[in-house]
Amino acid sequence: MDEDRYGSDVLSGDWRSRGVQKVRQVPLERDMVLEDPDSGWAGAVVGLEAGNVSLEDWKGRVRAFPFVGQFLLEGELVTLSRPHAPVGRSAAAAPPARSTATAGRPGAAPAVRHTSDGGRLRTASGSFAVEQQRARVALPSRIMVEGKHDAELVEKVWGADLRVEGVVVEELSGVDNLADVLDDFRPTRERRVGVLVDHLVPGSKESRFADAVMRGKWGAHVLVVGHPFVDVWQSVKPARVGLQAWPTIPRSIEWKAGICQALGWPHAEQADIARAWQRILGQVRTFADLEPQLLGRVEELIDFVTEPA
Repeated sequence: MDEDRYGSDVLSGDWRSRGVQKVRQVPLERDMVLEDPDSGWAGAVVGLEAGNVSLEDWKGRVRAFPFVGQFLLEGELVTLSRPHAPVGRSAAAAPPARSTATAGRPGAAPAVRHTSDGGRLRTASGSFAVEQQRARVALPSRIMVEGKHDAELVEKVWGADLRVEGVVVEELSGVDNLADVLDDFRPTRERRVGVLVDHLVPGSKESRFADAVMRGKWGAHVLVVGHPFVDVWQSVKPARVGLQAWPTIPRSIEWKAGICQALGWPHAEQADIARAWQRILGQVRTFADLEPQLLGRVEELIDFVTEPA
């Protein structure tokens, strides 16, 4: 008999890597925001020395981590490869493409001065701040978010960036209203609309609305992005409110009320929910307090609506 009863050699080929999840490798870049998954430390890359990558947090504190380790980049586990350009402090002379104003506005987190950047101010989003610059006249393009809490969080972290760019953030009062709002706004190449949606996951109501808009008549001038969280509350790292993870709330309970109940906070009235959100928002100081899944999406929207026509 020529047939091999036992098939091919089970030890042939790359049998050791079967079933092992492959981690993407990305080149290290200055100002890339990374998070150490073990300690939770998050910060911008400010140096690479003696086999360690240095991450600077929002307070200007710097910690070094082994370059050969694994990091979270916008929520994805990655490893690092050698940078294509210097990432040390000598590279700090060239600021990011988007600088920001520091004019005080209600709700915006204050800029913080970083010693590693020669005393330059950074805003809550991590961008270099432009001091004594007035906000620009509003652009015709808009960023739209689902509700008040989304708008307040965007203002707190990205408010200074948005004022320099002249970007206005508007509330939709629910993604259900998006199609009607776009019909009224009538987007064009010069009047683009970027939309941030909660719970944008396959099969969700939000994903169906987003798909319909992107396939519709305004789709060429609209960008809909989103995060996977049930509500923008979850985009705040749970440690900021003393949790290891956000509680899982049964579908039979209104989500925000359930969160308040799990935390032992009042939740009987809408005013209680509002106070709970202000309590959470008060713990947000900078981009490092937010989950990467939100950070990247907001930056993507800012780039989309500020791109020259």
